[in-house]
Amino acid sequence: QVQLVESGGGLVQPGGSLRLSCAASGSIFSIYNMGWYRQAPGIPRELVAIITSGGNINNADSVKGRFTISRDDAKNTVYLQMNSLKPEDTAVYYCNADIRTGWRSTANYWGQGTQVTVSS
Repeated sequence: QVQLVESGGGLVQPGGSLRLSCAASGSIFSIYNMGWYRQAPGIPRELVAIITSGGNINNADSVKGRFTISRDDAKNTVYLQMNSLKPEDTAVYYCNADIRTGWRSTANYWGQGTQVTVSS
């Protein structure tokens, strides 16, 4: 079984920073793409940032220059450093990863989500 566990969410004032972490555990052979998505009430879940196993990064236009995604493959962990936070960044943030668990078994996994609230 594979689990993705997020941490680091919370309440922050506009202009502040937060760092999200997501650790994958379980029967892991290798991890390909790792990413962060977010969902605000009444809005479809949207991609925030994704990083490939080769280190290529794709960011949503709304977070470019403010958010930085990174990964530590030794720890099976992906991070999202969020700076200059805005009220419109308020959402539940979800970790996502494509994980190989066996010789021919690769699947997509989601974390349980962590709330980020940007408010004064």
